[in-house]
Amino acid sequence: MPDTIEKTSVPGAAAVNAPADQVDKPRSLWSDAWGDLRRRPVFILSALLILLLIVISIAPGMFTSVDPRAGDLRNHYLTGPSWGHVFQPDWFGYDGQGRSIYARTLYGARASIIVGICVTAAVTIVGGITGMIAGYFGGWVDTLLSRITDIFFGIPLLLGSLVMLSAFTNRTVWTVVFALAVLGWTQMTRVMRGAVITAKAADYVTAARALGAGTFRIMLRHILPNAVAPVIVVATIALGGYIGAEATLSYLGIGLQDPTISWGIDISSAQRVIRTAPHALFFPAGMLSLTVLAFIMLGDAVRDALDPKLR
Repeated sequence: MPDTIEKTSVPGAAAVNAPADQVDKPRSLWSDAWGDLRRRPVFILSALLILLLIVISIAPGMFTSVDPRAGDLRNHYLTGPSWGHVFQPDWFGYDGQGRSIYARTLYGARASIIVGICVTAAVTIVGGITGMIAGYFGGWVDTLLSRITDIFFGIPLLLGSLVMLSAFTNRTVWTVVFALAVLGWTQMTRVMRGAVITAKAADYVTAARALGAGTFRIMLRHILPNAVAPVIVVATIALGGYIGAEATLSYLGIGLQDPTISWGIDISSAQRVIRTAPHALFFPAGMLSLTVLAFIMLGDAVRDALDPKLR
């Protein structure tokens, strides 16, 4: 016999002996989606714009030192914009009460962002839990919850909010959040119910049930992570709609009230002078449209990233 044994190369040996940090880790839906989002200019632009809006809503004093409620009818009544005075009180001009439109546009972001985020969080939690219970248990539980959902779904969001808010004499941000959340959870319930029904029939759920996993563990560890993607997409797009709904209610005089600063309130006040001072309407309306558009663009980008069929 030979003194030495010839070494042979075994396929896959290099991969077995490779360091742990060099072995490719399994990629999940979320990691693939994040990698796709980072390459989308629409996502980057909308995310930066939303981040700026959040900073403005949290600390508007960083961008102006003017009191948005202070008016000067003697010197600044409906004065037009001064385009050369960037970031100054007269940059966007003054409204019918002599208040700085630039300052009010900045401070108006706070109410809209709070309403949008809080309503979206509330309807996502309520609708998500209701839809998960209905989709997982099925039977009479699904029938009962679906009929309750249909009853609330038949009430138009704006009309129902108008009726509810008319019963309050002091309407604050949290009153508007409550009215929109009570009637806005139905869409999330339907989306979550459909996603849970699809995920419940998967093999990994059957295997987990066969191994003795409890109902609560299966719902949280196996079904929820695989059913939450469409809910996130719908919630992101709906957030912009709730901001527009708040502005509509405030414009009609049923939403927020003074001294709360809102783009809807400023739009309502500016409609009386739209011919003589269109700038009083243009800036709050433009900021509202830009905010809603940013959230819709973000939702579209997230939807495309989370749906493998659209790649």
